[in-house]
Amino acid sequence: MSRAIAPVFSLLLATAILLVGNGMLGTLIPIRAGLDGFTPTTVGVIGSVYFAGFLLGCLATPHLVRRAGHIRSFATFCGIAAAAPLIHALSADPFIWSLMRVLTGFCFAGLYMVIESWLNEQSTNETRGRLFSAYLIVNLSALTVGQVLLNAADPGGFVLFAVCSILTSIALVPIAMTTSVQPMPIQSTRIDIKALFALSPVGVVGSFVVGLANAPFWTLAPLYASESGLNTAGISVFMSSAIVGGAIAQWPIGRMSDRMDRRRVIVVLSIGAALGEGALVLAGMNGGMFAVMGAGFLFGIFGLTLYSVVVAHMNDHGQSESFVAISGGMLIVFSVGSIIGPTAASVGVSTFGTASIFVFTAVVHLIYAGFTAYRIASAPALTEEQRSDFVAVPFPQAHPLPTELDPRAADEPAPETADEADETI
Repeated sequence: MSRAIAPVFSLLLATAILLVGNGMLGTLIPIRAGLDGFTPTTVGVIGSVYFAGFLLGCLATPHLVRRAGHIRSFATFCGIAAAAPLIHALSADPFIWSLMRVLTGFCFAGLYMVIESWLNEQSTNETRGRLFSAYLIVNLSALTVGQVLLNAADPGGFVLFAVCSILTSIALVPIAMTTSVQPMPIQSTRIDIKALFALSPVGVVGSFVVGLANAPFWTLAPLYASESGLNTAGISVFMSSAIVGGAIAQWPIGRMSDRMDRRRVIVVLSIGAALGEGALVLAGMNGGMFAVMGAGFLFGIFGLTLYSVVVAHMNDHGQSESFVAISGGMLIVFSVGSIIGPTAASVGVSTFGTASIFVFTAVVHLIYAGFTAYRIASAPALTEEQRSDFVAVPFPQAHPLPTELDPRAADEPAPETADEADETI
């Protein structure tokens, strides 16, 4: 493992620093917004525009990197992303916050795409699996550390925003000082959503559903936890409990899905996520700290593992297709759902309270469970030979998935260039 990691240690270190800062900022934003008197609907819109910026960044980054190179593009993204948290601290204007979240989403999509293309360039078929595992561990660990760091200072002050800014700035150092040769320009891939839907309706709809249901959790759950009586320390533990629940459950659930029709596992996970969301509603009404945290952990087990199984199911049907093209299409669909989800989930909060966020997401998961059950009844299951091995993926919270780095992408032909593509990511 150490031999595989040593050449890319600086890249993984930059990833860890960025994820700590961005994970921390993602939770800090709704907490501070609540303290500053923003309405839940406004917080939902701020969450939605982040994912709009994220999608734009995924589309634009290949062109920007071809123009300026990896290191200069990374430095530009870091500079803008580091300024945004400070502007949040200096202004309490929702419009300014929304603009900063668009820029942050755009920049972080670019930052992670640069790192992931670089990691892929440094990997081989022999080391790709170990490198992917290290990348996944870095993701989960950094997200958890980011939640813990919320306890370093008062969220109503300037310090936490400054820490987010500092972390983003420091992440530039490992990249700027790396001795690794810059990779080839990021290539764009032809994306055909209609063809992907024909390939696997359950996969495409599932990607949309995960964005529609999980983006409200990342955006509005800290506000829900705060109004449930949790202080900053409690909120950080609540968010961490969901992350830990998802991390612990990924591998056993994935291995289970290798042994049966993955659609059946998707139905179970969707119903389980709805039950977890129902538990969050009840815990929020009762205001019990341990009940809220336990419900968050339960949601993490089902809601945060759903995407990995959906991706695996999609790739079972697309083994003759480019894995990178499939992941790119899934990312676009996920992003569209993420743009809609936070705003839609926040609409009823002013009338029914923050717990209504999870009523919305529970309904979404139940509808998806019903749709998947219908597909099970109407379309035959794949044989064991047709199914590929499950590979856990990072939570699609705030960064692109490492498409080419995934072991399943080994030996694929190079994707088409942007000049040859009709739709790109």
